[in-house]
Amino acid sequence: DAAIKTQAGILPIDSKFPMENFQKIYQASSATDKALARTAFIRDVKKHIKDISGKYILPEEGTLDFALMYIPSETIFYEIVNEQELMDLARESRVYPVSPTTLYAHLQTILLSLEGQKIAGKTSEVFTLLRAVQKDYEKLNENFTLLGKHLTNAYNSMNSTSQSMNQIGNKLDSAHQLKSNLLPEEKEE
Repeated sequence: DAAIKTQAGILPIDSKFPMENFQKIYQASSATDKALARTAFIRDVKKHIKDISGKYILPEEGTLDFALMYIPSETIFYEIVNEQELMDLARESRVYPVSPTTLYAHLQTILLSLEGQKIAGKTSEVFTLLRAVQKDYEKLNENFTLLGKHLTNAYNSMNSTSQSMNQIGNKLDSAHQLKSNLLPEEKEE
């Protein structure tokens, strides 16, 4: 038995295999004895699958929502995976049989899948951040456009005021000239 800790939770691995009834299948001298041994073997494997599912798949306690059933014998492993009834129950129970040659491949696949889920989660965070940045940019662009309008209005107002000031200055100069022409020059004594 083993438990592999991952960021997503604990991956339970239980080592179960019904050796006694499996041996009886190949030691049976008659077809009837062989069939009885096979039925007992299937029953034993079903019990192991259900036990693993009930004892070790506990997401509320931090496990992943599936477990691996390690079969240390390749022969027994192939007997199990070639029995459709057992594989259907294993799939429904989320207990996946593995052997010495398939364990590493299963672990790699599981870890890659967990990494993919982690990346997908980070991708979602990145898109959320990008949407927030886009909204901030749009607001900044609105404010910048409004500021540009205010600056344009201020510039136009300054030009208009400057022209008015020049016109008043010109009128004052004209009035001063007119006064100078109409009034005699005062002599200083």
